[in-house]
Amino acid sequence: MNPATLQRPPYGSDFSGLVCGFHFRADQPGEAIDAEAASEWLAREDTTREFVWLHFDLANSACERWMRTRLGLPDAFFDTLHEGSHSTRIEHQEGALFAVINDVMFNFELTPAEIATLWVYTHQKILVTARMKPLRSVDSLRESVRRGEMFRSPAELLAHLLRDQADLLVQIVRRTAVEVDGIEDRFLSMHSPSSRSDLGALRRVLVRLQRVLAPEPGSVFRLLARPPRWLHSHDIQDLRDATEEFSMVLNDLAGLVERIKLLQEEIATRMDEQSNRTLFTLTLVTVLALPINIVAGFFGMNVGGIPLAENHHGFWLLVFIVASFTALAGWWAFRRSRNL
Repeated sequence: MNPATLQRPPYGSDFSGLVCGFHFRADQPGEAIDAEAASEWLAREDTTREFVWLHFDLANSACERWMRTRLGLPDAFFDTLHEGSHSTRIEHQEGALFAVINDVMFNFELTPAEIATLWVYTHQKILVTARMKPLRSVDSLRESVRRGEMFRSPAELLAHLLRDQADLLVQIVRRTAVEVDGIEDRFLSMHSPSSRSDLGALRRVLVRLQRVLAPEPGSVFRLLARPPRWLHSHDIQDLRDATEEFSMVLNDLAGLVERIKLLQEEIATRMDEQSNRTLFTLTLVTVLALPINIVAGFFGMNVGGIPLAENHHGFWLLVFIVASFTALAGWWAFRRSRNL
């Protein structure tokens, strides 16, 4: 077997589970760093105004073990990884920031929505992110670092990550709004046989995103009320701005959900009206056919004494009787429909 094949990183990461790592110096763009170099750098003490960002793949079985032994992360972070609850939150524990961020992998053509979780540990000179599945917002942040964008601190990286997540939600809301506009246009033009089911699918997706992502702004504001001491004023402002932007996106999402709900109600009302008209037509036909069916039933009896059997004008008399009762039944039915 080829030795290169044996050394191929599993799950898109290296032997430690590291997907990517960057070393940041003051007023300089981030430089790529591997797991061993990051471990050696963290062991140094002369790291003023420097920090690293390490992004791990938890699908790699060696990832958690390497982080425990080489990064010196507190047990509270690893306890968060194994918690059953994945609700979005940012907390201040043991002088560091612990964050659980639910990111979105959204594709209308393949799957309505897929929620993936990102675990974050942030301290004065390190930002650690870990996930099970590839996330768009993290990839966007990585591309920003590779393009040479400079960051002052790990907290600024975290704020940038939140803004990337908000930008992704903006794209989702805009694309959903376009689809809702199309459904509404088809509905108004009376060409929407499947629009109600389409709206139901879109609404379920948006409600799920709203339910999973909505706790995030509140948790950040609680954090900013009592931030850790190493968090600078500009970092606090960056987090506050990112959270406010995210809150605005969630408000837009809630408004779109309400719009879909109202459109569903309009479609349901129209369908009820169409059903009522159809039932009225069937009722009218039944009422109009009732006299002739009764008369035909009586005269179809194979018994003696049938009236008008010997009358040469019997047929026309029966036609007159049936027509009179049919006209009377029709007048009664139309009068009832106008009164309802």
